[in-house]
Amino acid sequence: MTTHTRIRMFNTKETYPNQSLDNDLCQAVVAGNTVYLRGQVGTDFEGNLVGLGDPGAQAEQAMKNVKRLLEEAGSDLSHVVKTTTYITDPRYREAVYRETGKWFKGVFPISTGLVVQGLAQPQWLMEIDIIAVIPDSNK
Repeated sequence: MTTHTRIRMFNTKETYPNQSLDNDLCQAVVAGNTVYLRGQVGTDFEGNLVGLGDPGAQAEQAMKNVKRLLEEAGSDLSHVVKTTTYITDPRYREAVYRETGKWFKGVFPISTGLVVQGLAQPQWLMEIDIIAVIPDSNK
């Protein structure tokens, strides 16, 4: 009996070639009617960084990833219930939140924001973690 579905499985050997890792992960998990997304950054699904040094551009790419993953899971941005946003410098807050705010206009998710010393790759300036639901009509 399957209790959850994994979306876009990958191994860190390929996604982090500059690190000695060998972990099996995925971009999203659907458990019941809840979708949990892996933290999304300014890297597209082909591994290309978008917006080197530009937190707003990285946030835009992260949100493109979020939108696509939610759709693949049977949900969409209107069903996001919680966000956690990580930035590596408090000065990035305005650019990142301006961009993510465009995508969540009218959605009203709960939100936590954190300033952290660093993320998994030094060129990443922000990361956003998402929890959403799948409406009953989409099941």
